Amino acid sequence: MILAARHRDFEDLHRSGCFVIPNPWDRGSARMMAALGAKALATSSAAHAFTLGRPDMGGVSRDEALAHAADLLAAVDLPLSGDFENGFGDAPEMVAETVRLAAEVGLSGISVEDTQMVAGNPAYDFELAVERVRAGAAAARALGRPFVFCARADGVMNGVYDLAEGIRRLQAFEAAGAGLLYLPVPPGREGLAQVLASVRAPVNALAAGPLKACPVADLAAMGVRRISAGSQIARLTHAAIRDATLAMLGEGSFAPLAGAAPGDEIDALLRVGAARL
Repeated sequence: MILAARHRDFEDLHRSGCFVIPNPWDRGSARMMAALGAKALATSSAAHAFTLGRPDMGGVSRDEALAHAADLLAAVDLPLSGDFENGFGDAPEMVAETVRLAAEVGLSGISVEDTQMVAGNPAYDFELAVERVRAGAAAARALGRPFVFCARADGVMNGVYDLAEGIRRLQAFEAAGAGLLYLPVPPGREGLAQVLASVRAPVNALAAGPLKACPVADLAAMGVRRISAGSQIARLTHAAIRDATLAMLGEGSFAPLAGAAPGDEIDALLRVGAARL
């Protein structure tokens, strides 16, 4: 599929209904997710950092994130969105530049957070946060092709402001031109319902915290347009590494290996994922 078609498909996915967007971390995981029926994919800054042996939150540079995105785009025939943390800079101009660079790589959208990549992840002042979104959204519109700019209010998840402030920010981000809104880990279904009732733009929900217990159908019925897994699948993989290694080295047991997927099954999924190109 040519990139232009991917961009159109990605925009269309956000117009109606609800879809799940899995988050791969390398070519293999991307191809498996494509083979298993994903309609679009998104990078995860944490999952990418893990592959580099680094912790989350500012562990990846913009150049590395762009190169990683380009690698995934070459591996699958699906639209790809970039998890680009704070846009790799504090100034609105830096966010706009990141949008342009992401578009040049071939991404169909990016998400940008309103908290800083420093210890404690403090939130940007309200006015600066809005200006950053306004700059990113304007840069996305100036591309002349579909590009979903997602504005994130991460302060609730990071514990630096409450839900009321998160909603105030989402409303301002919507007014500033964001095409998709995202408040990760609200306080349960009730908090998510408040978010959904407060804005008109499409809303992304993260399958984390209390929302992990909510089926896709329930979130869709609430009005969620997109559901992402963030780093959850990568963390599940790392849990398997931890548990299997501890069992082998600490207990002398290979019991966790009984849950391994057959090699033939993985090979088949990788071939199907690659064949889509």
